[in-house]
Amino acid sequence: MATVYDFDALQIDGTSVRLKKFKGKVMLIVNTASACGFTPQFAGLEELHQTYGRKGLVVLGFPCNQFGGQDPGSNDEIASFCQLNFGVTFPMMAKVEVNGAEATPLFQWLTAEAPGLLGSKAIKWNFTKFLVGKDGAVIRRYAPTDAPADMAADIEAALAA
Repeated sequence: MATVYDFDALQIDGTSVRLKKFKGKVMLIVNTASACGFTPQFAGLEELHQTYGRKGLVVLGFPCNQFGGQDPGSNDEIASFCQLNFGVTFPMMAKVEVNGAEATPLFQWLTAEAPGLLGSKAIKWNFTKFLVGKDGAVIRRYAPTDAPADMAADIEAALAA
């Protein structure tokens, strides 16, 4: 059975990272966008990173331009936007596709492991979130409308497991 640790990703600076680097940590993986109504969630994600990062939470943001063209910028522009506007210090990854034939293998796996409403595998919009446990298995999928602060209890439980 696959785990999140079987995948690699590109960091926003283009450097490859093996997700097994985060083995034993709880991960919150989010598809993000810079010009979305949910973009203010960057602040909440940063708050989770600040609150739980030292306890073992890793927040990973994956910019995506598949929903309304809401993240058209380059990786450098996205990184600058996130840092300047929301003080993002958690790892931002290179822009990816999360749906369709060009979806990155990580998101193909995440959506298969944690289908959405009515069993749908497709991600419906920006800021869909996946909580992954210390064992590398998906614990839960959250909708774009779920505020980061509302995940605190689940994150604390995952960290305590």
